[in-house]
Amino acid sequence: MDVRTISAAQKYAASRPATIPDESQMSIGEAIGDKARDFATTLQEAEETAKSAMVGDADPHALVQALAQSELAVETVVTVRDKVVEAYQEILRMPV
Repeated sequence: MDVRTISAAQKYAASRPATIPDESQMSIGEAIGDKARDFATTLQEAEETAKSAMVGDADPHALVQALAQSELAVETVVTVRDKVVEAYQEILRMPV
């Protein structure tokens, strides 16, 4: 038997199944809070870049990039909100 095959079999046997949660991960509340802070930071940075561009201190390319990032962040938040509302409405439709 090849040594690489034995090594691969041992690593496969020692690996953790994907369905077992990792204890080092943060809770859902912490994850949502972290993402909300990231969203607010992205919007704040875009606003600062826009202010700098208005007075001529920022590169127009940086302004376009900041606006694209903020647009993507807003679209992501709206999509997540829509999915949460849809899931909530589906739960309300369930018979008790």
